Amino acid sequence: MSFNVSVIISTYNQPQWLEKVLFGYEQQSIDSFEIIIADDGSTSETKTLIEKFKKQSHLKINHVWHEDNGFQKTKILNTSILASQSDYLIFTDGDCIPRQDFIEKHLSLRRKNHFLSGGYFKLPKSISNSITKNDIVSQDCFNKEWLLNKGLKKTFKLNKLTASGFKEWFLNTVTPTKATWDGMNASGWKENILAVNGFDERMQYGGEDRELGERLMNNKIKAVQIRYSAICLHLEHSRSYINDESLINNKKIRLDTKRLKKTWTDYGILKA
Repeated sequence: MSFNVSVIISTYNQPQWLEKVLFGYEQQSIDSFEIIIADDGSTSETKTLIEKFKKQSHLKINHVWHEDNGFQKTKILNTSILASQSDYLIFTDGDCIPRQDFIEKHLSLRRKNHFLSGGYFKLPKSISNSITKNDIVSQDCFNKEWLLNKGLKKTFKLNKLTASGFKEWFLNTVTPTKATWDGMNASGWKENILAVNGFDERMQYGGEDRELGERLMNNKIKAVQIRYSAICLHLEHSRSYINDESLINNKKIRLDTKRLKKTWTDYGILKA
C-alpha cells in the first residue's frame, strides 16, 4: 500500500509520552499516511503499548526496532527511511504531540527541492503530565487560554499556537531563527534524503539531525521556515543520554560538513 506521506517518529523508553503522541495522530485532518516508529532499543513496555494501540486504532503503524546499544537514533532513522512507503517523509519525536492540522500543513507547504523546518511549543513538566486523551481529542491542549489556566507563563512564543493567515506567514518570514533540519519537526522528499545518504550514523545526541539538513542545503535543497505553521507540543522530560564527548564529536562532524560543503556521508544508509 502506498501513502501520501510517512511520519517517522523516534522514541526510546517513553511509552507514556508516545501514547499521547499517537492520540494526536488519530486526530489528524487527513488520513492517507503511515506512521513508522523508529525505536532506538526500547524495552518491551513500548512494544506492548504499540501492539495495543494498533489493535484499537485506525492508524497504520510500523514499529521499527533494534537492540539497545547506546544512543543510535541516526541508525534507526536510516532503517525507518528504507521502511517507508511514500515519497515524502515527516520526521518528529515521540514526545511531540501534533496539532490536528500538523500533517496537512506539511503537505500543503511542501515544494520540490526544498525541505520544511518546523518548530515546537515546549511545555513544562507539570502540564506535560496533566494532558489527557480527552485534552488531545478536543484539541484543548493547543488552546492558549487552556494552557494559561494550567499555569503556563504568557510569552511571545504563544503566537505559535494562535497565528494564522497573514500573521502566520509574516512570523515565519521575519523570525530571526534560521530554518534548519530539527528532528522534532522537519520534512522532505525521500529522494533528496537518499541522495545525501540519510543520517550520519556516527552522530550521537546534539545536532545529529541538523547535520543532515546541512548536507541537504549543500546539495542545493533549500530550507523553508514553517515554525508558526506546523505545530507540535513538546513534552518535558530528562535527557540522561547527553554527554560532553558526544557533543564535541558531533560539532567536529558538522564543522567538516560545512567547511568541505559535503553532500554525502560515508556513514549513512549506504556504507563505504
